Amino acid sequence: MNDMNHTHRGEGALLGLFLALGLVIGGWVLGAQIKAIRLSDRYVTVKGLVERKVKSDLAIWPLVYKEAGDDLSVLYAKTEADKKTVVQFLADQSIQSSEIELGVVRVVDTQAQEYGGGNRAPHRYIVEQQITVRTSRVDQVAAAAQKTIELLQRGIVLSGNPGQGLTYKFTGLNSIKPDMITEATRNARAAAERFAADSGSKVGAIRTANQGVFSILAADQGSDTAEPGYGSADSSLMKTVRVVTSVDYYLAK
Repeated sequence: MNDMNHTHRGEGALLGLFLALGLVIGGWVLGAQIKAIRLSDRYVTVKGLVERKVKSDLAIWPLVYKEAGDDLSVLYAKTEADKKTVVQFLADQSIQSSEIELGVVRVVDTQAQEYGGGNRAPHRYIVEQQITVRTSRVDQVAAAAQKTIELLQRGIVLSGNPGQGLTYKFTGLNSIKPDMITEATRNARAAAERFAADSGSKVGAIRTANQGVFSILAADQGSDTAEPGYGSADSSLMKTVRVVTSVDYYLAK
């Protein structure tokens, strides 16, 4: 009988020990959860801005000219002569033949369709051709575009204003992205540390982070314009690449 009582007392003591240990662990877990909840309410959102000036590395220059008349064979001959004049002009500006693309000749018969709101066009045929320069030698093209008045002097009128349609692209974005993201994140943390110092806190781990969208702007453009479509950035030889990252940092006492 005494042995049974002794056994029961031992089992009770062991059960009590387990219960006490469970309460201690439960309290620690609950405390950690409460601390995490309180910590999650303390964070700061900061942004890191980085801008980098770059030079375009691709020029695309379409030169479009038209001839109008009633004799198609005469127009073709004139168009061919104009093509030789344009190609020679480009050669004079040190544009290489491998950088010149000749487009197909397009002919519009104004009598075969409604033209000009029902009014008869002054000439039956309009012949149009496009010659496109595509090159990484952007300075060469920029200089040549300033001399298109020479084509006008030779009787060739380009569609639109001289130089219109010339676009510059920057294709090296992927090569500078990693460094810019690193710098933007570093700038964001510096901003968070300044805020934390002012509020008597310390910057903790990252809560959330958003890389942001890269934008390519004209070098002198102040507004934040997204890259797709480029806008006025297309006509700018020098460009500004911009990225803004947004980061949430936990704040600790």
